[in-house]
Amino acid sequence: MTRSFIKRLLFFLLIVNLTSLSAMTTKVSPDQLDDWEYNATSVMEDSSRRSSTLGNVKSTRSMPMTMSAPAPKSIGLSVGGAKDTNNFKANIDNGYLPKLESITYEGQFYNHYFDTGIGAGECKDLFCPSYSSAKRFNQFSDEEEYFLSVGLNSGIKEGDFKRKKLNLVVVLDISGSMRSKFNSYHYDKVGNKVENDEQEHKTKMEIANESLVAMLGQLKDDDKVGIVLFDHNAYKAKPMRLVGKTDKAAIREHILALKSRGGTNWSAGYKEGLALFDEVELSSEYENRIVFLTDAMPNRGELKKGKLFGMAKAASKQGINTTFIGVGVDFNNDLVEYVSKTKGANYFSVHSSKEFSKLLDKEFEYMVTPLVYDLELKLSNSMYSIEAVYGSPESNLATGQIMKVNTLFPSHNDGTATKGGVVLLKLKKNQQAARSSDLSLSVSYTDVDGKAFSNEQKVSFKNKSAYYDNTGIRKAVLVSDYVSVMKNWLIDARAACNDEVRWARQQPIEIQKRCMIYPPMHPVYPRVSTWERKSCKLNVSNGYNKLFQVFKKGYKKEMSSLNDESLNKELEILNTLTNKVNSMSMNEDLGKPIDDWQFKN
Repeated sequence: MTRSFIKRLLFFLLIVNLTSLSAMTTKVSPDQLDDWEYNATSVMEDSSRRSSTLGNVKSTRSMPMTMSAPAPKSIGLSVGGAKDTNNFKANIDNGYLPKLESITYEGQFYNHYFDTGIGAGECKDLFCPSYSSAKRFNQFSDEEEYFLSVGLNSGIKEGDFKRKKLNLVVVLDISGSMRSKFNSYHYDKVGNKVENDEQEHKTKMEIANESLVAMLGQLKDDDKVGIVLFDHNAYKAKPMRLVGKTDKAAIREHILALKSRGGTNWSAGYKEGLALFDEVELSSEYENRIVFLTDAMPNRGELKKGKLFGMAKAASKQGINTTFIGVGVDFNNDLVEYVSKTKGANYFSVHSSKEFSKLLDKEFEYMVTPLVYDLELKLSNSMYSIEAVYGSPESNLATGQIMKVNTLFPSHNDGTATKGGVVLLKLKKNQQAARSSDLSLSVSYTDVDGKAFSNEQKVSFKNKSAYYDNTGIRKAVLVSDYVSVMKNWLIDARAACNDEVRWARQQPIEIQKRCMIYPPMHPVYPRVSTWERKSCKLNVSNGYNKLFQVFKKGYKKEMSSLNDESLNKELEILNTLTNKVNSMSMNEDLGKPIDDWQFKN
């Protein structure tokens, strides 16, 4: 035999061996089923063109769930509800005016790590609140302000944390609006659409499909998963089955082939999702959760009993919790407050499947594992009352002496600070209050099994004109100021776009005296008239441009004092807004453009 023939023979044998090896590695076990039930040929468009971005995605959680670390480190806790403000930023980045609830205090807090004022090893329990105080003079309101932060600490070691097994049902929106581009508004007509020179973006359907595949990649063999799809009807796409007995590769391909069609019936989708839990036994061994992915949050009609949010609240009482995931810049956040107040619920927004996949790698086990329920803080001192709560979706439940939080989820701790690990209280001091008067703070809560706990501590304000106990409360005050300014700007800026507005019919209130007031005290409130909303172009009036300039100056000073680069996230948006002046504000009564800036720096 010639040398060239031998080479060709060896190459042929190598190819045969590699092909055989490939066939062995992709062979599906006989007990792993492709149990997909959704009839794609009858209800979907041609699926020959589908995204293959995640075609080779594999589970990143094949290791045991218990994590190990070089040195023992405790996890932290964070409030349920909104877990990001991605939709707020995505709208601004694409030239749109965000909706009011696209930015929340708890969502913005979760973008940061906070020193909670507790030392390493001090907490031995499931939940250990720690308290820090601060006083400052607010240049905008010309008032002395008192703040108290509640640090959300846990004694659970990171290496000991282990989530429960999951009964997971994913409810996916496949309605016609999901075929829209992620960075555009589905209901825009001529005159509203913002032209964007960026290259073509993926559709919301593609991003949702890829995000779902990434999520399923986090499951373990002893988890159970089912999938429901909905447009104007609801379809059981996959029954509840152990992940270890499911042909994951086949299910992945089915998901990536999904196309959008039809109308939108949220409550039908959720109801079908609840029905899948009839196929399993609800026990304390499992965390039962519905993940609801949609591009357009429903209108207020869905708050009724038997509708989406009514069913979500009822399900939480049965031990079935809900995670809402908003897809696209036109996701309607204005009902997130109702989602957030549901026990065991949380909310995320997707701005890219790649970033969402990274988030899941770090957050999935935490986002599906509530640890503390029905947290209530009582302020036992008549000399002070709670004026505002920042960082809790139940802020309106503060009655002057009581603060309530429905749910605390686990959160990352880097050894010195906790992600989103604070709730900030603004206190009002009565005229008769003594400077050295102690505050008695009592906390009660339950764990996931209903066992009750309580804790009582004392804290006092220092005899100083201005101070911060630590960088954690100082950062929380700065971030809450930023959110208040953004919310008040959005209330004013959206007054002439889309939303019906209840005007107070009074002379313009001085902006500097309300720009950092907690928004519910604002005299003007937008009201969602329909979920089929068009876009509003990004608009910054001359008055607010000047406000942003002044606020940015103070923000940069505080940022320098804190020496915290993570605060650049807010600074970047402030820079964008100060460079964006589209029109002057309008006087509602006269209909004439005015410059309503009244702050003297």
